[in-house]
Amino acid sequence: MAEAVRYLDVVVPARGDAPDDIGTASPIRSITERVAADPSAWTPEWAARLGAMFDDLAPDWHRHHDPDRLAPLVDALDRGGPFVGPVLELGAGAGAGTSELVARFGSVVALDLAAGMLDRLQAPGAARVRADASRLPMADATVGTLVCVNMLLFADEVRRVLGPDGALVWVNTIGGRTPIHLSADAVADALGGGFAVTASSASWGTWAVARRR
Repeated sequence: MAEAVRYLDVVVPARGDAPDDIGTASPIRSITERVAADPSAWTPEWAARLGAMFDDLAPDWHRHHDPDRLAPLVDALDRGGPFVGPVLELGAGAGAGTSELVARFGSVVALDLAAGMLDRLQAPGAARVRADASRLPMADATVGTLVCVNMLLFADEVRRVLGPDGALVWVNTIGGRTPIHLSADAVADALGGGFAVTASSASWGTWAVARRR
């Protein structure tokens, strides 16, 4: 059983109401929760379904590039560190957070299931990789910082690829309204022992940093 999450004070308040996204009504919420508890719930059928869905969404994904949506990632990186490289971003999408990561770390591997998203990712310094995050193309203990923004949590792969000083940065850009959402406590439970978790919120979103002890 994971220890209790340490919550930090909020220093970036929300400006107005969060977008009225689908949230808990989305079928993706159910599979997000199931996969966190049991990675075997992720099937080739689900991978094909979500890959096709995000390929279809890719042409209009730029509308999600909003400073308020980026605020929880920035806050997590500012207050959840220190962080070490190499940096791997899962579910990079069209690169809303990738440029921020490149600015801080110099180089990033940006991974996504949807080719349509990666085709639109423009962040010099980011290497684009199309892959399923349930089977990461990385060797054991080779990742320093693993970043997941609105992404499913494959806890067994997180534990496998993170190095001894590694950390997971988990962000939901509009908090509980995010369709692909897990609370900090759910992240801690999924990862189990061996991780210390710090969390907070910023603007509309929430974040958690899970660090190997």
